[in-house]
Amino acid sequence: MNKELGKWVDLVVGSLLFPISVNCFISPMTLNAGGLVGLAQIINYLLPFSVDLTGIINFSFNIPLFILAWRTISKSFCVKTLISLIIQTIGLSCIPILTVPIMPDVLSNCLIGACIGGLGIGLCLRSSGSGGGLDILGVYFSKTRPDFSVGKLSYLINAVVLTISAVLFDLQVALYSLMYIVLMYYVSDQVHYQNISIQALIFSQVPELKKELMTRTGRGITYWDGYGAYTDTRQDILVCVINKYEVRRLKKIVHEVDPKAFVILSDASPVMGNFEKRL
Repeated sequence: MNKELGKWVDLVVGSLLFPISVNCFISPMTLNAGGLVGLAQIINYLLPFSVDLTGIINFSFNIPLFILAWRTISKSFCVKTLISLIIQTIGLSCIPILTVPIMPDVLSNCLIGACIGGLGIGLCLRSSGSGGGLDILGVYFSKTRPDFSVGKLSYLINAVVLTISAVLFDLQVALYSLMYIVLMYYVSDQVHYQNISIQALIFSQVPELKKELMTRTGRGITYWDGYGAYTDTRQDILVCVINKYEVRRLKKIVHEVDPKAFVILSDASPVMGNFEKRL
């Protein structure tokens, strides 16, 4: 009960920190937050209204993603993500964009804003929910299309957003925005440990497990024969590297095929060589 309550606290606090980062540190310096929020910022800038509609536009972007994922992703994840989006929308709409920046220079606002925003995103992910956007797609495609690279889609969207920012404002704005995006996601990785690539070490006596894992996750697996020291029983030792969205799926597959399997998950960062970072 206390653990679940802590997750809800993480979700609410994280959902509030992100709009604080945007409206108090990023928007006053005309920087861009990247992702779907960044697209919403650009559209809001181009609209002939004085009212800030960034939060509402971002929420609108997330509606089709939420509907797409509802039947596939766990209801708990979807409910928490929806609540996070509502809190973010209220925050982006109600927290005033400061006319006088908190810090006197762009770099300080960029760095502090990225740390606050990254903390917010990390807390949302740590709560077993998300802040919406590409995180929804990440979980959805990890279940339906394991070979699809949401990471590459994220790079493409951010590249488009930063290019438009460079055209509408100047190159310096785009570069500081890039710095904000990179640092923000780095901080979120540190807060939410599963953002780091995970090494799965699986001990199983069911030969079919390795084929099921490769087929349903799209990940390569290395295996070798092992023996229990106490019983001298032969078993397969499987090793693979997965990302944060695939952890739950891997556990489900292992439980379905071999409920008696022994699984060890550990940090696999950094990963070098032939490993596709899909998210």
